[in-house]
Amino acid sequence: MTSRADLFDAVVELPDASVRRRYNALVGLDDLKARLAKEAELLLNPAGLEHWSKTYHGARIVACDAFADRPPVFLFAGDVGTGKTALAESFGDPVARSLSIPLLLFRLSLSSRGSGAVGEMTQLLAVAFDEVRRSVGAASGKHKSASVLLIDEADALAQSREASQMHHEDRAGVNALIRGLNSLSEQHIPVLVVLATNRLDAIDPAVRRRAAAIFRFERPNEAQRREALVALLRGVDLCDADIARLVEATGPTDGRTYGFTYSGIYQRLVPSAVLAAYPGRALSRDLLLGTALTITPTPPFAERHAES
Repeated sequence: MTSRADLFDAVVELPDASVRRRYNALVGLDDLKARLAKEAELLLNPAGLEHWSKTYHGARIVACDAFADRPPVFLFAGDVGTGKTALAESFGDPVARSLSIPLLLFRLSLSSRGSGAVGEMTQLLAVAFDEVRRSVGAASGKHKSASVLLIDEADALAQSREASQMHHEDRAGVNALIRGLNSLSEQHIPVLVVLATNRLDAIDPAVRRRAAAIFRFERPNEAQRREALVALLRGVDLCDADIARLVEATGPTDGRTYGFTYSGIYQRLVPSAVLAAYPGRALSRDLLLGTALTITPTPPFAERHAES
């Protein structure tokens, strides 16, 4: 008997204060956040679209029909460390608060891909989709609850069936995934599916076509690095010129064409500088700059893949 724990790494009830803090801490992603919130609300609250149409056009306009059978699927594509997973795990909190409904976040476990036995992946995926559908009950009128199903490293599950070396069981798994996505769309189940990947081109074309929206995550530009550093270093004695030096040090240099990722700044640069300062001195511009120069940012996924 397959249990929920066998299928999902975690099931989180939203709204949740700690998840809200994580969402608010994702600086530099404001445009993605705003678009995602609007897309999610249109899919989970179709009545809101009709209300908008009647308010501004006097009736339901034909353009609303374009949303009627839109698959509740989002693709998050971008390099490692650019915020895909962090946003996928936390955007449900503001959605739940905005719509005033409870929302469950299901994170699909790698074990749901099975051990390679014939039919195992297909069965596990079918059970996973059934579990998520049951979490919201039958769709009728205004949704009283919703769920988000996060499939991280989606290229491992939804890889293109056009690959000549693809195993039969993997092809069957992609077919099972597509059937699950179709069932949510056809039954208008209030479940959002987020597929996160470093390799958008590896995702099966049929899966990509079913995405209501593709969100592309990039490494932070100069303005976004500044925003992240200012937020993280609030309370440290730094002037604008100091921040500008740090922004420059974390960007592309003469020796490399790429800068730090968000996770490189949040999880490597600033913590490393704090550890270097603790317990005997203050965090300073020179210490931060010196730390930035000793850390090599993670190369873009495409470059690492080419080298291997």
